[in-house]
Amino acid sequence: MKRRVFLQNTIAGTALLSVGSFPLDGFAAVKTKKITILHTNDTHSHIDSFPAHHPKYPSQGGVAKRAGLIEKIRKEEKNVLLLDAGDIFQGTPYFNFYGGELEFKLMSMMNYDLATLGNHDFDNGIEGFYAQLPHANFDFVSANYDFKNTVLNGLVKPYKVIVKDGVKIGIFGLGVELNGLVDKKLYKETIYNNPIEVTQDIVKTLKETEKCDLVICLSHLGYQYKNEPNKICDVLLAQKTKNIDLIIGGHTHTFLEKPTLLNNSEGKPVLVNQVGCYGINLGRVDFYFTTDTFFDANAKNIRL
Repeated sequence: MKRRVFLQNTIAGTALLSVGSFPLDGFAAVKTKKITILHTNDTHSHIDSFPAHHPKYPSQGGVAKRAGLIEKIRKEEKNVLLLDAGDIFQGTPYFNFYGGELEFKLMSMMNYDLATLGNHDFDNGIEGFYAQLPHANFDFVSANYDFKNTVLNGLVKPYKVIVKDGVKIGIFGLGVELNGLVDKKLYKETIYNNPIEVTQDIVKTLKETEKCDLVICLSHLGYQYKNEPNKICDVLLAQKTKNIDLIIGGHTHTFLEKPTLLNNSEGKPVLVNQVGCYGINLGRVDFYFTTDTFFDANAKNIRL
């Protein structure tokens, strides 16, 4: 497919927001396929909504609201993917008592398609994460964590290809440097590899070997570090690589009012989005495909 990217609008709204789409009158003669990407990050075991008296997030968030909105969108749209960018664990007593079992079961009930690992997903050790995997009916991807000498060897893949309505979507994961952030005894023999270098190889595989039409990175690198301009982050990842269409980020709990549109190493556009933390927002990006063009038409972060 030839491609171009066009960002029509990016807005923040409420859970009651009517999610619109780009008018297709001018494309009536061409069959258009729409792929809807829904995403979360850094939910941190927040199962319930915040209380009404909370000073910052009154009555916001909660799995019940998220599940209801996801179900509504799935009824409206044919091709929906639900993704998470890590730090599913740690943050409420639910994790302390159940060790991640409840989080994975609820994500499975919402039919998540794929997730990556954040640093807090190691908080019960790599064996603790492994023990909860039977409760997850979705897969995990991480391309720059080498798990070959751990219990996760072969269970966490570098990437996954999902086909929706004939559109091949390649999704890979990237994780933050664990050394100095997570106790070595928790992640054990997990090896961290440079995300930029790993990405070059992965996107080449996804584009040239897998022939993917859309490439998405689930990143737990952090959006940007203004006090450390050379630290690897989503912004630098977008600018220093090519062939990524969308980076779904996590780790820095960055509440973006709208996704950031950047140019990659070839001067082509790439979207970077992150929806804060604690399940307060649900990200949505709609991609439209035709036989001769591919473009993003809508992107919005929806407040629950």
